[in-house]
Amino acid sequence: MVSVRDAMAVTVLVLVLVFLTSLQECKGAKILGLFPVPSPSHAAVSFALVKELAQRGHQVTVLSPYPQEEPVPNYTDIALQKIELKDVLNITVVPNPYEMQSLNYFQRVPIVWAMGIFLCDRVLGEPSVQKLVHSDGDHFDIIIMAGFYVDCLLGFAHKFKAPVVQVCPFGGAEYIGDTVGNPNPYSYIPDVFQEFSDKMSFGERIINTLCQLFQQVGRRYFLIPRQEVIMRKHFNYTSSMPSIADLEKSTALVLVNQHFSISYPKPVMPNFVQVGGMHIKAPKSLPADIKKYVEEATEGVIFFSMGSNLKSSQLPDKKLRGILEAFSKVKQRVLWKWESESLPGKPSNVKVAKWLPQSDILAHPNVRLFITHGGLLSAQETIYHGVPIVGIPVFGDQRLNMAKAVSSGYGFQLDYTDVTAESLGSAIREVLDNPRYRENAQR
Repeated sequence: MVSVRDAMAVTVLVLVLVFLTSLQECKGAKILGLFPVPSPSHAAVSFALVKELAQRGHQVTVLSPYPQEEPVPNYTDIALQKIELKDVLNITVVPNPYEMQSLNYFQRVPIVWAMGIFLCDRVLGEPSVQKLVHSDGDHFDIIIMAGFYVDCLLGFAHKFKAPVVQVCPFGGAEYIGDTVGNPNPYSYIPDVFQEFSDKMSFGERIINTLCQLFQQVGRRYFLIPRQEVIMRKHFNYTSSMPSIADLEKSTALVLVNQHFSISYPKPVMPNFVQVGGMHIKAPKSLPADIKKYVEEATEGVIFFSMGSNLKSSQLPDKKLRGILEAFSKVKQRVLWKWESESLPGKPSNVKVAKWLPQSDILAHPNVRLFITHGGLLSAQETIYHGVPIVGIPVFGDQRLNMAKAVSSGYGFQLDYTDVTAESLGSAIREVLDNPRYRENAQR
């Protein structure tokens, strides 16, 4: 039986490959990938597509801060300088990502805009990117770019006279659908930065409408004008260069990291395709020490990770002490993604590592529970492997993802501000002792 993920992967590749075949019938196409956002989770979605296209014979050039560690046939890197999320946040009033949970909606969204403006100027000004901007002999048949507040990169669509495929690493804000005319009714499609469902009360619909209009107006009159100035500066064009609003029309296809089976219903045009789970691969064997630790856990394993952008080692001391105390009282072993060299006060049933193969760990049958920040890729992986979750959302679309996990019955949400030894212990017991969570995750 073909899984939903496999079916979606085939559908997406067919759509893209048919489009590319229409451009060049006898040879592989030349593809430019533009993925400058310094987030490993964002890169995972985009790389799944462009690496597969390279494997199928297309010549792919990729601009990103994550060059491949080993050579990939038909794949060329334009490596950007590494930028940490903390460096981006330092341009705002939030030095620590965990502090974003205390901000309201109208404080959080401008941070994303500021990030986009910062990245545009930083990336387009890099020498390797300027070399591409001013190249004479290069041409590309198609541009695949990140659909995440870096609209200045549409300047390359004008430079190479190429159509654009936008890959959105999350469910997509309204403006992403606007590029291909996809509708977004406020009455039942919740804003990605809220935690509403598709069945909102009248008051929630009013809030949802105001929030999404705030994004639309702010993008049009604040974000885009500033990015347009940056784009014209670095491309050395003035009046001869189309506006970003016009360049958006070169978008031929939008791929969003969402899937109707684990999200709320929404109308989709044929050129607005949901590809959630595209990054998930067949599980590999775990590293020897991790495999031994997991398989020797007679009561099973709890896996704890706050993702690639949030670091557990940045948790405030009070929160950290509460988590350690809660873990010391469970009978399961705990596998924890911890980014520092040591963890003072670590209980004997806890094993830490700076990096852990998340999807491969979730695939192991001895993993009983996943404690997560509620990121979209984590939600997709835990559903794919049928593992229930306790979610501690902090920013972005994490609250929306966790609200869906709760309503679908495979997750329990614990507010970051409420994390204590008692509340975390209670959440763990609730999910482990009540079989409905695992049954719903499996279903």
